[in-house]
Amino acid sequence: MRGVVRIVALAMALGACTSTAAEPAPQPTAAGPVPTTTSSTTSTTTSTTTTTTTTTIPTFALSGRVLTAEGDRLGGAFVDVSGIRTTAGPDGWFLVADVPAGEVTVSRPGWHPVTVPWDGDGVPIEVALEPIRVRALRVSAYVAEDPDRFASLLDLADRSVVNALVFDTKQEGGTVLYETSVEEANAIDAVRVSYDPVAHLAAAKALGLYTITRVVTFEDGIRARARPEIKLAGEWLDPRDPRSWEYPLALAEEACGIGFDEIQFDYVRFPTGSAAVASRDLPQEERVDTIRTFLEAARALLHPMGCAVSADIFGIVVSTPDDQGIGQIPEEVSTAVDAVSPMVYPSHYSLGWLGFADPNDYPYAVTADAIDDGTPRLAHPAVMRPWLQAFWWTDAEIKESIRAAEERGAGWMLWNAAGNYSEAALPTVDELAEWAPQEVPEESTTTTTSTTTTVAP
Repeated sequence: MRGVVRIVALAMALGACTSTAAEPAPQPTAAGPVPTTTSSTTSTTTSTTTTTTTTTIPTFALSGRVLTAEGDRLGGAFVDVSGIRTTAGPDGWFLVADVPAGEVTVSRPGWHPVTVPWDGDGVPIEVALEPIRVRALRVSAYVAEDPDRFASLLDLADRSVVNALVFDTKQEGGTVLYETSVEEANAIDAVRVSYDPVAHLAAAKALGLYTITRVVTFEDGIRARARPEIKLAGEWLDPRDPRSWEYPLALAEEACGIGFDEIQFDYVRFPTGSAAVASRDLPQEERVDTIRTFLEAARALLHPMGCAVSADIFGIVVSTPDDQGIGQIPEEVSTAVDAVSPMVYPSHYSLGWLGFADPNDYPYAVTADAIDDGTPRLAHPAVMRPWLQAFWWTDAEIKESIRAAEERGAGWMLWNAAGNYSEAALPTVDELAEWAPQEVPEESTTTTTSTTTTVAP
């Protein structure tokens, strides 16, 4: 497993603080020229003359900051110019010394990259990035292993608003679905080749699709039986044991190297059910710190490789103040990942939730409530991207759940275990436009604030 790569903040380069009120970076100035030498030779029958011409390419100091489209600082972005890369600090500021003028590309895993011209004029630049809003279908093992079904899913994605696919490389139970070079997978006989991820990725990327793979993390019956010394209980590995981390991180690293855009960790928690007896008496802080620290290690490994990191969490934890015994609290998980994906499946909620006799009968309301509860709890710049139910519902009900996400500016992924999806369940381009969040006019916001201030005690 690769070591943690330290992010070098601009503030360190400038010796300044990294708060939002930090002083602007020093104005770039022309730096030392880069000499280049060219030679020309003239030959005659009697003599040879060689002329050497030395030209200089001026270099400059490039500084600036990276922001979100809303104007918030965005740390951790990569800044590339003339073959040199630096990383923006936590406050979004960056500095690159002694580089020729040219194009500047700013990128961050999970965000759309931006390329801007730079003429070395000495003025700090500002670059705004936008997160990739994922609208995805899950590619189950049943679909991935069947060429015809996979081709049909690609066709559905190509003719619809779908812009991403979620594969599995390690699934529930511990099975690894491709021919891996990770030694542990082969040593414990976890490999069951279902598909060739390289070929499937090539087909998906040919259509411009964003690609995610799901890595089931601490629920792993195969490894729990093969390595009982790191077993917590039942089918679960002990998330507190660093030896439980090495294997899923190695698989994640390999998946990123294969070409996936994002690694999504599922079952990244302590157990529920009968196995929960082994961890329910642990302090909540210990459980929460364990899960967050694992995800931080994953991000430190995968971000420098260019892969985003996301985590699946229980839908219920976005609406409760505690970790529900599993180590997942949105405020903590979101500090370590690019996207948080609560599993918002109304069929799994208790009868009476939100006052509904059967929450499964209310796809819009239950989905909307979960997103409304969870989004304000996420740490910047993590985004909300729920898993939505695409089973036990009609096409119209699935679309209502999607509408709740779209109206709140959230991405979404559809879960169907068998990989069966209907085009009728997906919104049209016109519906996306109709459901797009509407900005509140500044005048209205001011009026509301004024009214609230007046009536406050």
